[in-house]
Amino acid sequence: MAETIFWLCLSLPLFACLGYPLLLACCAPFQRPPPSGAPTPPPRVSVIVAAHDEERHIGAKLRSLLDDDYPRERRQIVVASDGSRDATVALARHIAQGNPWDDIRVLDLPRGGKAAALNASVALAYGEILVFSDADTLWHGDTLRQLIAPFADPRVGASAGNVTIPDGGRALAIGDRVYRAYETWLRRLESRSGCLASADGGLQALRRELFQPVPDDVTDDFFLVTCAPLAGRRIVFAEAARVTDRGVESAQGQFRRRRRITVQGLQSLARRRELLDPARHGLFALALITHKLLRRFAPLLLVPLLASNLWLWGAGGFYRFALLAQLAGYGLALIGLLGRHRRLPRPFRLAACALVTLGAMGVGVWQFLGGYRYRQWNPQQSR
Repeated sequence: MAETIFWLCLSLPLFACLGYPLLLACCAPFQRPPPSGAPTPPPRVSVIVAAHDEERHIGAKLRSLLDDDYPRERRQIVVASDGSRDATVALARHIAQGNPWDDIRVLDLPRGGKAAALNASVALAYGEILVFSDADTLWHGDTLRQLIAPFADPRVGASAGNVTIPDGGRALAIGDRVYRAYETWLRRLESRSGCLASADGGLQALRRELFQPVPDDVTDDFFLVTCAPLAGRRIVFAEAARVTDRGVESAQGQFRRRRRITVQGLQSLARRRELLDPARHGLFALALITHKLLRRFAPLLLVPLLASNLWLWGAGGFYRFALLAQLAGYGLALIGLLGRHRRLPRPFRLAACALVTLGAMGVGVWQFLGGYRYRQWNPQQSR
């Protein structure tokens, strides 16, 4: 029995993290690639930025949007302030007044949550393509053009941008950088295989006719991007559409962020459960089950994995090695957490970030199963 528990608890996370990407790598050559090129003429685009107390970032954000080389007459920018108590609205309006040739709308909304801000923005937007981007990510000169390019293919309903963290060397932010690099690799494989299952809220785009109002208890990025497969359209990873983000440096911020994402992500899957049917959605359903469901439940397997490994100490050299490897990993993580205010070597910080992330995901799963839901957002608490 101990061996069965050990191998089950080991094989499921390994498949989710390594076996699944290898399966995608085998499937990718058999998929027809989307055509290259860009839509002609450039479609009208509405860029939507939801913000709550973002006075530190909104100025740089809007300047990076205005510096993008997409035709300004085809671009609308909507900033939706969700009950901001700082100078977010004033700064956004000042930039809008200073750029009269650009269509910038600023909504000063009462506190209602990010979903309400996004829904109100879409009601005002006139673009054929809706682009959603976080207030603390910075665009590059051709970000919008690269993000819109996949829509030249009528099979494409949504595109996902590439969120990068150029400076991940401080505190636990290095873990964020490694995680984003892994997600980029996985999204590249999923996109080539025609089963991209997610997008980063830092940058994504959706055809206007596919939009569905966002509920207040889900991860908006997942809910929005999955409007496409519900309508029989593809999600494509626009890797060249880059934005820059900051990693989460504190253990508390990382824990709160990952816990909230886990709860809202599972609730999103519950609302999109029809997409989990392999008979109807094929490889995309497998992608959702593996990427979004199995990976989130994997942390719950770590305790029985360790317990069964302790029981199997005398069963052979492999089990002794596996137990020592687990204990060494937890030891590195604890040292990394206790010394997170010092400049520790990267393995300690990576292990600490992994432990915080896995612990937060485990707590998030239990909160979801217990009926707890997150309906408000506070971006500053997750940084």
